[in-house]
Amino acid sequence: MHARSGSGAHQRGAVPGRMSHFLGTHQNRLDAKGRVSVPAPFRAALRAFGEGNGQIILRPSHTHPCIEAWPLPVFQTLATPLDQLDMFSETHDDLAAALYADAFPVDADKEGRIILLDSLTAHAGLTDSVVFMGLGRTFQIWEPAAAERRRAEARERARARGLTLPGTPRGGAA
Repeated sequence: MHARSGSGAHQRGAVPGRMSHFLGTHQNRLDAKGRVSVPAPFRAALRAFGEGNGQIILRPSHTHPCIEAWPLPVFQTLATPLDQLDMFSETHDDLAAALYADAFPVDADKEGRIILLDSLTAHAGLTDSVVFMGLGRTFQIWEPAAAERRRAEARERARARGLTLPGTPRGGAA
């Protein structure tokens, strides 16, 4: 399911020769202790970032009712643009609070499970089933019906706007 780029370019923090993108949508059960198994393809992508058993940063999305999951090296890249803002400005404070104040580092256990804090599960409206949605360098954790709506909305907006990636021809990969 994972494809490798033939360009030889690697993402910052990624181990050369390994796929470091989170692809696909996977559904898993949330147990009574708040644990959920990270899908095997996502664990493989985390290992490509050199994070061993899969240390990630979890935070509530400030744009959607979901949990954002960031490999540590990708999350650390947020510091550079934030550091370019006036440290004492309201913009800096707002962005820093939105990005960092509710962020939590987590490690997967031997079975590849992570614990989702109550504040995160409440933010995303999670109960017994969760959906992992791959977004390339990051992934999100959603309530299943909300994830389906989000994917449908994203596809429709991309179609309606004629969105493509920079450097790709219209009708090519979006």
